[in-house]
This record gives sequence, C-alpha cells and structure tokens, in this order.
Amino acid sequence: MSLFSIIVKGGWLLIPLLISSVIAVAIIVDRYLVIKNSRLNVPTFLVKIRAYLKKKDIKGAVDFCIEDKSPAANIIKKGLKKYHLGHERVREAIENAGKQEINKLEKGLSVLATISGIAPLLGFLGTVTGMISAFMKIEDLQGAANPSDLAGGIWEALITTAVGLGIGIIALTFYNYLTSAINKLVLDMEVISNDVVDIIEDAGSE
Repeated sequence: MSLFSIIVKGGWLLIPLLISSVIAVAIIVDRYLVIKNSRLNVPTFLVKIRAYLKKKDIKGAVDFCIEDKSPAANIIKKGLKKYHLGHERVREAIENAGKQEINKLEKGLSVLATISGIAPLLGFLGTVTGMISAFMKIEDLQGAANPSDLAGGIWEALITTAVGLGIGIIALTFYNYLTSAINKLVLDMEVISNDVVDIIEDAGSE
C-alpha cells in the first residue's frame, strides 16, 4: 500500500495535519539557522569591545559590532550610538534593543508550541470520527458486520492518531531544543550588555 493511499484512507483531517507538519518543519529549519548564525564567542567579543571602549573609540566599537552582525553585537551597537547622551541613555537603548532581539529570536516558536499541542488532538479527533463511522456501518448492516469490516475501519481511523502524535512529538522536541538554545543566547547577550554598561559607567566616572 502506497503512502498516498494511506493518506487518502486517513480522511480529511490528515490535510490540516500535513499542513501543520510543513509549517512546523519550516519554523524549525528557520529558527535553527537563525540561532546558528547568532552564536558568538563571548570572551573574544568582550576582549575586543573592551579594548575599543577603554580607548573611548566609540566609532571603532560600532564598526566592529556592524561587522559581527550577531544579536548581541546589534544590541551593543544601538547602545553605543547613544553614547554621547550619557550612560543612562546607553543602558536604556541596550535594554530596548535586547527586547527587540529576543522577539526576533523567538519568532514562530509560539506557532510551533501550538502545533505540538493541537496535532495530537486533531489525530484523536480523526480516530473518534472514524470510530463513529465504523459504528454507523455496523448499524447499517444491522449487526451483521464481519471482523474485517470493523478492522479496516478502525485502522484507517487510527492513522490520524499516529500522524498527529508523530507531528506533536517532533514539534515539542524541537520546541524545547530551540527554546533552550535561545535562552543560552539571551544569557550571553545579558553578560555582554552588562559588561559594556559597566565599562561605560566606569569610564564616565573617571
């Protein structure tokens, strides 16, 4: 039996399940690539940015952040552009930029979480509707249905449950992985941001 024939026998509820699986895969691939490109060597980045700030070479620090292109570098860049307005404005700019970068990193994760919860429920709904159809068939045959009639209807109904559970498990697994990776990036951004703010405040008090 081909995959297409199995899908056809699974009923119309397989359509939203298959659509949700495509959406989930697209989000997973997109977020994985974003996270991969957002990673940076925190100690190395801090050493270089400290060297610029100690010399009060703000332009050099901004140019360095532009070249780096990571979320942490974007945060520091936006903060340093407010350097001439004082360290408080730098702190505010860094905090606002940090929220924006976190939102960018988490884009699509709520949809992935929703799919991980809804897919199994859609699968169970397909099974329930399939069982209803099977019992209606028994009624139509006035109880004369043979085991093969029932077995065929039941396994067809269970297809949606298997597909829904499969999609839900995969979506939930990658949701947890991506969330953990993003939390690590956020921690790195906080470390870098706090360090830069401390350096600027120390320089302003000298």
